[in-house]
Amino acid sequence: MSTDPGTRPPGAADPGPGPGEGALDEEQLRAAYEAELARIRVDDILIQTVVSLLNLAARKAGLTGGDEEPDFEQVRQAIDGTTALLPLVEPMLGADAKQVRDALSQLQLAYARSGATPPPGAPGGNEQPPAKDDQRSSSPSSSRLWVPGQ
Repeated sequence: MSTDPGTRPPGAADPGPGPGEGALDEEQLRAAYEAELARIRVDDILIQTVVSLLNLAARKAGLTGGDEEPDFEQVRQAIDGTTALLPLVEPMLGADAKQVRDALSQLQLAYARSGATPPPGAPGGNEQPPAKDDQRSSSPSSSRLWVPGQ
């Protein structure tokens, strides 16, 4: 079977429009961008940010089965960012808020198990242990682990 030069074999993908063929000009791109900005809400961006932080942190913690080296500084930053945004997005999430809190808890646990220590100045990183005469020292909660953002 022979094909003419310049013709695609059956089943070959169409490469799409070439330069100048059906491409959007700058004004059309700007109009599409403006339409998208009018449609999207801040709520959507906040929720997407929280979900992205959780997904990225799970990857950086090695919880996704990937073969990249864990980076617990990135995990800590994602935990702190999620913790800061959570009060803003929880009312919008409704029943899905539990899934977000559970994912955050898993990341906090992975971080604590990693043995990583927060850098000086990190939220919660400068806390001093309670004094021995402090009433909290006799309660089981006094041996709590530091959790980023809390």
